[in-house]
Amino acid sequence: MSERALVVVPTYNEAMNLPSIVPQILAQDPRIDVLVVDDNSPDGTGEMADRIAAAEPRIHVLHRPDKAGLGKAYLAGFQWALERDYEFVFEMDADFSHDPKFLNEFLEAAKHADLVIGSRYKTGVNVINWPISRLLLSLGANQYARWITGLPVEDSTGGFKCFRRRVLEAIDFDRVRSNGYSFQIEMSFRAWKKGFRLVEIPIVFTDRADGQSKMNKRIVREAIWMVWWLRLKSLAGQL
Repeated sequence: MSERALVVVPTYNEAMNLPSIVPQILAQDPRIDVLVVDDNSPDGTGEMADRIAAAEPRIHVLHRPDKAGLGKAYLAGFQWALERDYEFVFEMDADFSHDPKFLNEFLEAAKHADLVIGSRYKTGVNVINWPISRLLLSLGANQYARWITGLPVEDSTGGFKCFRRRVLEAIDFDRVRSNGYSFQIEMSFRAWKKGFRLVEIPIVFTDRADGQSKMNKRIVREAIWMVWWLRLKSLAGQL
């Protein structure tokens, strides 16, 4: 399999992590490029990404004018990928909660799938360093989403994923409503409803060591109502 892959890494104040995570991503496979999508980080992440990219042609940087949300950052990265010849497009966090060592397992699974989801819960609970309250929130959110939408995956809120190009080409980005963690549910749901094959592979998720989590109450509220919106739109044939 010689098709090129792009790992989209959205950043906001990730200057402590970026110089370490990017080389580890590139080391996994020579077909992999990295696109850093920076939301004008005040800690200089964008400038650091530019310096790294200047020394390595497999690293690219997309600068956005302000912090506009995770979903919009990924959609900008996806559009950038579709304008170039990438067959596989990854979502991946910059904070080492997603271990680059799993990238080749995604590429292997993608030989027989359209969307590969890195699952924290496929083989039990594979989460390190989360407080019990955060773990229970995540488990409950996934059960809630599965019950309402019918999406047949154990981990619909995880953000370590690999899309085949044809999946992203089939989704109208202008109709994607989610911007927080429910973005993960919505993209998988839209792919599933369009008949694409979804596969989960087990990963180990480790909570970030440096920087601050982006989780907040607004993101939780968005996820609560978004799953109902997806279900109603699907029933009405309007996705």
